[in-house]
Amino acid sequence: MPTPASQTRIQKENTARILEAALDVFSTLGYRGATLDRIARGAGLSKPNLLYYFPSKEAIHASLLAGLMTNWLDPLRRLDSDGDPIDEIVAYVLRKLEMSRLYPRESRLFANEILQGAPRIMDEIEGDLRALVEEKSALIAQWQAAGRLAPIEPRHLIFSIWATTQHYADFDVQVRGILRPQGDGHFDEAADFLTAFYRSALTPRG
Repeated sequence: MPTPASQTRIQKENTARILEAALDVFSTLGYRGATLDRIARGAGLSKPNLLYYFPSKEAIHASLLAGLMTNWLDPLRRLDSDGDPIDEIVAYVLRKLEMSRLYPRESRLFANEILQGAPRIMDEIEGDLRALVEEKSALIAQWQAAGRLAPIEPRHLIFSIWATTQHYADFDVQVRGILRPQGDGHFDEAADFLTAFYRSALTPRG
């Protein structure tokens, strides 16, 4: 497999086509249901040609997950200790919701990996992701101790944000089946609801 730095323009284009096709296949069928033949067809390449770029299905999947984890952690990293606590958390909620709008396949790829027991990303979950959640939970706890947020357990608050935002990607068919929205208008409705919901939940009482 040629390294990214050594790839020609055509090789870079073919690599991108493979990853795009693989994202469709993995996010729909999961790791076990995906095959190199399906990915090659989706990319418009022969299987031998695909194997020139990636030696295995696992290598393609690993490449997708590596990029996904980087993007997935960024919205939480942006929680700013110098900002207003409620504004910062609501902004995080809206960033996560926007990711569900823009990257539904990536969200389902992640969900499929988790449902299988996270065999390929458990190191990242127990490493970088856990460390980041602990860091931002400590920040939320500081805000709470200063009376700037309601006393809600920080890690479960973060879990709830993941659940209420990623739902719109992972369960898109169910959401659309119930709401029957025109286009993506329901994301704007969800943004209004989640903003009001979290502002209410996070505002200190009394």
